[in-house]
Amino acid sequence: MRALTVERYGDKAGVHVGEVPDPEVGADDVPVRIQAASTANVDHVKGLGADVVVDYRKQAFETVLHDYDVVLDSLGGRTLHKSLEVLKPGGKVISVAGPPDAALARELGAGPVIRPAMSALSFRIRRAARRHRVTNSFLFMKASGDQLRELTPLVETGRIRPVVDTVFPFESAPEALEYLEAGRAKAGKGVVRMT
Repeated sequence: MRALTVERYGDKAGVHVGEVPDPEVGADDVPVRIQAASTANVDHVKGLGADVVVDYRKQAFETVLHDYDVVLDSLGGRTLHKSLEVLKPGGKVISVAGPPDAALARELGAGPVIRPAMSALSFRIRRAARRHRVTNSFLFMKASGDQLRELTPLVETGRIRPVVDTVFPFESAPEALEYLEAGRAKAGKGVVRMT
């Protein structure tokens, strides 16, 4: 299954593409990893394992990528709508930043006034998704210790490689926030060390 993740890095958007394990797919399938980066970071992201790099200053990801099964969107807005264009018919975009939908309202146990309001908020993206013959859903993120425990061995064995730009001591948390808000991180996440 081909999956695409769209994320934000400071004031920049990034696109990550990878393979999601699918029991129906044979082991001979070769994963393709695509990363969006500025021209200055092309070599860096290739060094992280990207097979293809989309230079977001020169290329629009929706014109380069196509035929994906799933898009995981963390930006919403125009990027969510553009993400519909890279899906093959029957594909699905899952957004953590797009408008909430009626399914989320039901999941949260919202009352009869809130459900139609949430449905109205997502009307445009649902209509656009239908035109592309794909579906859209909103994923409400919540903390889960169980999920973090499942991820730990993947990080420890190197199957997931977190990319850290800068580590700040706890006393420098205000400076860390300024650094990240200014968009100075070149690649990876800013981390505040708690100990």
